[in-house]
Formats: sequence, structure tokens, C-alpha cells
Amino acid sequence: MLTGPLLKKLLLFSLPLMASNVLQLLFNAADVVVVGRYASYTSLAAVGSTSSIVNLIVNLLIGIAVGVNVVIARYLGESGKEKEIARAVHTAVAVALAGGALLGAIGILLSDGMLQKVKTPEDIFPLARTYLHIYFAGTPGVMLYNYGAAALRARGDTRRPLLFLTISGIVNVALNLYFVIVFQMDVAGVALATIISEYLSAGLILVCLIRAQDELHFSWRGLCIDWGSLRKMAHVGIPAGVQSCLFSLSNVAIQGAVNSYGGIVMAGCSAASSIEGFIYVSMNSFHHAAQTFISQNIGAGQYERVRPILRKCILCTVATGALLCAVTLAFDEQLLRIYNKDTAVIAAGVEHLYIVASLYIVFGIADVLIGSIRGCGYPVAPVVINLLGTCVFRLIWIAALDTSVLPVGWVYASYPISWVLIAAALLIFWRYLYSRKLRPEIAAKGSV
Repeated sequence: MLTGPLLKKLLLFSLPLMASNVLQLLFNAADVVVVGRYASYTSLAAVGSTSSIVNLIVNLLIGIAVGVNVVIARYLGESGKEKEIARAVHTAVAVALAGGALLGAIGILLSDGMLQKVKTPEDIFPLARTYLHIYFAGTPGVMLYNYGAAALRARGDTRRPLLFLTISGIVNVALNLYFVIVFQMDVAGVALATIISEYLSAGLILVCLIRAQDELHFSWRGLCIDWGSLRKMAHVGIPAGVQSCLFSLSNVAIQGAVNSYGGIVMAGCSAASSIEGFIYVSMNSFHHAAQTFISQNIGAGQYERVRPILRKCILCTVATGALLCAVTLAFDEQLLRIYNKDTAVIAAGVEHLYIVASLYIVFGIADVLIGSIRGCGYPVAPVVINLLGTCVFRLIWIAALDTSVLPVGWVYASYPISWVLIAAALLIFWRYLYSRKLRPEIAAKGSV
């Protein structure tokens, strides 16, 4: 990451990560597809409507995975930090297990109240509650996989997380079909399949760290929480988690507005959101590339490589997003039919795709800027910008809408408008950061 041409190395890092993200989403989408095709549109709506609640609960702790990645990458760039890296790895595993168990319990206790807050219809409520209760039992596995994968990515290893995710994902799909078709378990079946696969992927990551022969080696005897490591991870990770929670908080409000339009619109929105997720996670791999490469290069004092990293990551994001958005809009009905064959559900999904997916590239550019700013060691600014551009703006937008009169397209419009605002603000901050912080470092290095 520290020497030589960047584009090839960025792609070698990003493409396996992109495949991992796509596979993870593909296997998660299997929940939606299986219940949509083999149960009913009410089951589809129930599973889809829980995503904003799940994200709101787990994103704060998952955000610390960003801190794990940045801290270990910085240590690797500095060299001679083997003990610090070992302490960071053991702290990450301890926090994943303890924090995952705590968040799972909180999620189960709060699930009824949150479903009521988002105006879940009565015919869907029991199914959504069942899905949430089972899903939250798997949060320690979710955390452990994400923290372990973040540690591996800090060294540039995106291939083994991809392999582990492939194995667990295949198990997830097989169990989905088995539980729903053979045992007729409906949403309980897909939730159970999900948590089994999550614990499998977490176990594979843990075995990988135990067998590691370098600084990333993990042993149960060394399991502890090193408060110095945790503070550094939290410095980067908590703002990242708060940012994700802000997205989720606004999405909970949006989900509540969507739910007021009934089960058909909910099902169409769930299917469309699942499709759009593939665009996001594909572009998001370049966010992680920018964050990791910039963090390592700053740790090594290679400030002159920061700007080229950002430019190439934005170029890759735009190319990826343009291709995927074009394919999505060209084959919208065919893609939605994979989830559900009801013509009304498909029509509702098409409306969502045309309003939201058409401007997803803007979101991708903003995401790369966020990763670059975090990689430079400034995690708070993206949170403030997202607080204003995502949470505050969307909440005001939704509160101003009369969903009994206006069509659901007005609800969906909150997404692209907020992305434009966020991207513009992040670009302004990046230019300030580069001119005031990075350019002087480059000049000082050149004068030595």
C-alpha cells in the first residue's frame, strides 16, 4: 500500500471486498426472496420492514470495526508496533463478544416498541417481531465477523473474509429453503438460517486469527480489553457508528412513512431496497480502500499519496455505480420479479428504483470522501455533516409530508436530495483539510 502504482493495488484490495459485500447482501437478500416467493407478500413486508430497526441497534457497535481497521492499518504503516497490534486484536474480539451479547438483549427488549414506532401494520406485526427476536440472538456473531474481517483488511487481506462469507452464505441459502419450504417456518425459518450462518462466518474468522503466525494472532489466554487500544478504536469507530445510526434513525422515520401506505408499498419498497443495496455495497468497497490506504500511508508519512488515492477511488466508484445503476434501471421489472410476482408489488418497487437508484452515484462519491477523511484521522466532521444532511434534513422532510395526501414518491425523494447536500459539504471540508493539514506536510517533506 505504501509504494508503487496505486490503481492496480486499489483494485486488488477492493474487488475481493466488493465480492464479499455483494455475497453478504446476496445471502441476506435470500431471506427476502425466499419469503417473497414461497410465503406471501406480508412475510416479505415483515422481513423488509425490520432492516431499519436492525441497523439502528447494531450499527453503533459495528462502527467500532472501522476503528479496528484504521488503528491496525496505522500501526502497520508505522512498523515496530507488533505488541500494539496484538493488544488491538484481542480487544476487538472481547468487545465483539461482550458488546454483541449486550446489544442483542437490548434489541429483543425494545423490538415491540420500535415496531410500533414505525407504524407496522397489525397483520405484519407478529411476523416482524418474530424475525427481530431471532435475529438479535445472532448479534455476537455479526460483531465478531465484522471486527475480525476489519483486522484482516487492515493488512490488505480481503480474500479470506470473502471465502468465509461464501461458505456461510451457501449454508444460509440452503437453510432458508429447507426451513421455509420443508418445515413451513416462514419468517422464523429465514431468521434462524441467518443467525446460524452468521455464527459460522464468525467461527471461521476466529479460527483464521488463531492460526495466524503474525501480529494478528489471537489466543484465548490473551483475551482482554486494553483500554488504550479501545480508546483509539472508539475515537474513530464511535463517530462512524454514530453516523451509521444517524442514517438508520432517519431510515426508521422513512420506514414509518412508507408503512402508512400499506403492505403492497412496503413489499415493493423492501424488494427495491434490497436491489439498491447491491449498488451501494459495490461502491462502498472503494470507501474502505480509501480509508485503509490513506491510513497506512499517513502512518508511514507518505502524505503525497493521499490525493491520488482519493482521486482513483472516486473514479472507480463512479464507474462502478454508473454501470450498476444503468443495469438496474434497464431490468427493473425483471429484477423485482425475483422477489415477488405480484404486479402491484413490482409497480411499487419500480417507482422506488427510479427515484432512488438513479442518483446512487452521488452517495458513492460522498462515501469515498467519508472514508478518506476518516483515514486522515478526522472522524468527527463526517458525523456532523451527516447529522445535518441526513438525520436533520430527512426528519424535517418526512415531518412536513402529509402521507394521507401525497404519493409515496415524495418520501423516497428525501434520499437523493440529502445525498447531494452531504456530498457538497464533504467536498468543501476535504478541500479545507487538504489545504490546511496535508499540503503543509507534503511541502515540509519536500524541503527536507
